[in-house]
Amino acid sequence: MAFNVAQAEATIEKLNEGIVKLSTKLDQIGPSVESTVNHWYVPEAVAKPLVWFAKRMIDAGCWIRDKILECLKGAVAPIFMYLDSQDWQGPDIRGKVSGVAGNVAQEALKAPLVWKGEGADAYTGAVKGQPTAATQIETSSDKLATTLTACALAGVAFYLALAAILIKAIVTFAAAIAATASVVFSWAGLLGAIGEAAADSAMIFGLVVGVTGVVTAQAAQISVAKGEANDNSAFPGGKWPTATV
Repeated sequence: MAFNVAQAEATIEKLNEGIVKLSTKLDQIGPSVESTVNHWYVPEAVAKPLVWFAKRMIDAGCWIRDKILECLKGAVAPIFMYLDSQDWQGPDIRGKVSGVAGNVAQEALKAPLVWKGEGADAYTGAVKGQPTAATQIETSSDKLATTLTACALAGVAFYLALAAILIKAIVTFAAAIAATASVVFSWAGLLGAIGEAAADSAMIFGLVVGVTGVVTAQAAQISVAKGEANDNSAFPGGKWPTATV
């Protein structure tokens, strides 16, 4: 699956629009039920369960809405992760260190071809650590780019799934409003709506657990890259190798 910035942005927009629609539906449940139970021909035995149903649906809907709003706080993170991964893989970072590694490799040095003696040997020895350090950064760049891309893809998949759940929830609450607005309704249908809302809540929880697992696993790779940056064999004393003698 390739990352698509336009798709990610469209998903965020769809989620924001969906939140507005769901909030509208939640605001309609109470008045709809109140209008129904206030009819003279609706007995108390029917009115009380309907009011209970309305409260349960509003509670479930508010939970779904609030959780999605909470998740939306990080909605742009996958986009920035992807863009950062391109920076690490691009000419400004990986491209430059790759060039350094290739240009200062012992076999690529031009001076020793015409320069011999102690000075030439000292020159060759002085730059010996340069390609090792550059190659280490190149390797770390690959790891970080891969990690960021994996997190970006997991993130956009998470928000796509969240958008699908939100659409499903909107349909469920719209059906519930229609059912409570009519004197002819099915108790089984109303209980089914509560079940659907509960299932949506469980799916959101599952998605959060899943994406957290992916990000946690990728965080381990970032720790590895951090360790490589402190590798004394490539960076003596935590610094770029000295190129002078």
